[in-house]
Amino acid sequence: MHGRGLMELLLPLMVVLVVKHSDARTHSLRYFRLGISYPGYGIPEFISVGYVDSHPITSYDSVTRQKEPRAPWMAENLAPDHWERHTQLLRGWQQTFKVELKQLQRHYNHSGFHTYQRMMGCELLEDGTTTGFLQYAYDGQDFIIFDKDTLSWMAMDNVAHITKQAWEANQHELQYQKNWLEEECIDCLKRYLEYGKDTLQRTEPPLVRINRKETFPGITTLYCRAHGFYPPEISMIWLKNGEEIFQEMDYGDILPSGDGTYQTWVSVELDPQSSDLYSCHVEHGGVRMVLQGSQELETMLLAMKAVGFILLGIALAGVGFLAWRRKTRERNGAVYFPPPDH
Repeated sequence: MHGRGLMELLLPLMVVLVVKHSDARTHSLRYFRLGISYPGYGIPEFISVGYVDSHPITSYDSVTRQKEPRAPWMAENLAPDHWERHTQLLRGWQQTFKVELKQLQRHYNHSGFHTYQRMMGCELLEDGTTTGFLQYAYDGQDFIIFDKDTLSWMAMDNVAHITKQAWEANQHELQYQKNWLEEECIDCLKRYLEYGKDTLQRTEPPLVRINRKETFPGITTLYCRAHGFYPPEISMIWLKNGEEIFQEMDYGDILPSGDGTYQTWVSVELDPQSSDLYSCHVEHGGVRMVLQGSQELETMLLAMKAVGFILLGIALAGVGFLAWRRKTRERNGAVYFPPPDH
């Protein structure tokens, strides 16, 4: 597999899994770097990809040795010297990753295939506040994390503690990282959001349906599935007899559909003999909807309300759906997605 193919499979998932199950509109700029100790079969030794929200904007790998735009609005708005300057920087990072990964393998007494990852970036929250993050992983597990408020590194094990001592000796570099996360990163994010506003700030509402499945003898699972929505922030929850049942629910990850939109699901197990009434409540981009689950129906359609309290008369086997509001809930995902071999 060519390096770009691997990048498209691996790195986007690292982004998707950090999306929150929430309807709050936030934006992020993230850069991922991945080093591999045993390149081969078309897999490059080093990959770097940039994302605004879940959209790839830049790429570099050790095969092409060029930083290139991945979004048309990046190519249109950034001058050629930007790409050349950052190409030189990433060639330096390629060598740094190679050296640091070999050092880690010596410290861990490892050989063969291993990975070294770096994630850095910032978020612009809906209320105007910002966050910044910088962390490393070894073989898909947290290795060392930067605390910009204390200008220090948090080591995850004894090997990471060796790195912590070395990196904290350079106070100038610590202050530089803090300034980049709090200022330059946010400035870049705002600029890129303006460049790609037609794509990044659009809203496409979800299509939602309910279906049921007998997962085990005597146990039925109700699934509430949403697809075709953008941005990926969404809030979904089941209610039983009008009450929230967080402990009984299972969530699917928010994943790309392949057409620039996203899909996900939330499920709940029920007793087929009970008379409990289940309803799935969905919020996305200011649109709220409710679907009532019926144990007799395999699939049902949705009802939506944008702002007011609207009853949409959708008739399916005599069942109507009433749209209403519910409280927003968040569910955090993972940060790192290990390579296939791990």
